[in-house]
Amino acid sequence: MHHPSPCLAILCALSLGACTKGEASLAGPELRVCADPNNLPYSNEKLEGFENRIADLVARDLGTKVRYTWWAQRRGFIRNTLNAGVCDVVMGVPASFDMAAATIPYYRSSYYFVTRRDRDLRLASFDDSALRTLTIGVHLVGDDGANTPPVHALDKRGIVGNLKGYLIYGDYRRPSPASEIINGVARGDVDVAIVWGPIAGYFARRQQVPLELVPVSPQIDPPFMPFVFDMAMGVRRTDVDLRLRLDSVIARRRPEITAILDEYAVPRVGTIGGAPST
Repeated sequence: MHHPSPCLAILCALSLGACTKGEASLAGPELRVCADPNNLPYSNEKLEGFENRIADLVARDLGTKVRYTWWAQRRGFIRNTLNAGVCDVVMGVPASFDMAAATIPYYRSSYYFVTRRDRDLRLASFDDSALRTLTIGVHLVGDDGANTPPVHALDKRGIVGNLKGYLIYGDYRRPSPASEIINGVARGDVDVAIVWGPIAGYFARRQQVPLELVPVSPQIDPPFMPFVFDMAMGVRRTDVDLRLRLDSVIARRRPEITAILDEYAVPRVGTIGGAPST
């Protein structure tokens, strides 16, 4: 959140409202997916996102088709979709998500430092002294500009005056609203951006100037601010059968899922399911 975007992803940053108890249902003749209609690289109404592709793969494995409920991934997304019983699966949630039951993970990613390659900044850590003098692009969440994990890490180090905020939602009237922070790096509006992996990788590949992606360090900033997240699919806690069936599909189709993630330049770190995720 989609979106290490908490509350939905993490990042990445989607801020969701409180959940209400929803009607439980198992997937019927269709795989009913809750998704954002304008949220590349994850999903859109044209079915161009990697979560659209993976949803189609899952549905074909289950011998059915996908039917979408479209809703902007903002506060209230889970409450108005999954927990309202109008759809059954959210394609991308942290494995530790407390607003739904998560499947086994299907990728692990991190926040990344994104810079122009021709700048040769060689950033890798929040403790790099260069961050005190560079202009840093960061995502903010929601209409109230809530802070994402990178902002907390920088604020902890007293690095606040040189930040440039970009709303994760961007201008929702335009396609790919989350892309603006990466566009800012390419244009030179900021020296570095700190961005959740799927957004960083997908939009960096589409720039005319080469960009460099380096996973942030530390992976967990004390006392406990994680920057690496296992990402899974989410269902209602009562939909145990559906979750187990999705687990089986993820395990069975892991090579195809990995190929889709590669196609969308989703950067991964560590291991998932006993195999390298990169």
